[in-house]
Amino acid sequence: MRLFSLLCILAAAPAAAQDLNYSDHATDACMQSGSDHGDCIGLSALQCMQDTPGGFSTYGEGGCLNAELEYWDRLLNVNYKARMAASKRNDVANDGFGPSQAEALKMMQRAWIAYRDAKCDFERSQWGGGTGGGPATLNCLMYETAHQSVFLGLYSNY
Repeated sequence: MRLFSLLCILAAAPAAAQDLNYSDHATDACMQSGSDHGDCIGLSALQCMQDTPGGFSTYGEGGCLNAELEYWDRLLNVNYKARMAASKRNDVANDGFGPSQAEALKMMQRAWIAYRDAKCDFERSQWGGGTGGGPATLNCLMYETAHQSVFLGLYSNY
């Protein structure tokens, strides 16, 4: 019976997720305005929570935070690829002199992923298994991913 209940909940989740009123607009507008990028993190998720009936419920918060996390993850991937391409060009230009920028970038990113995951696991542990742990984890992942995305973007033109 418990398995049937779980399957019903999981089957209903995609339909309920469609009820979220999420848009990247608030974050995009902030990023393009020249504001400190740290001030832009969470704006679209907050707008989603305000515009979605039940948006400040655990489920609503989780959905809105996850939607903005996906925004930052896409930007992180774009910035990482641009930075990797620049690093590889620099490695060629340096003709083997000094350490490889591309290899250092790859190692840094792998270490950052492990750090982010451990930090957000710690954040979740603060909730002692309570329902707030899910949104807290997503909030942590969103902020950490956003900061790393901005960091990589700052150097992608070199």
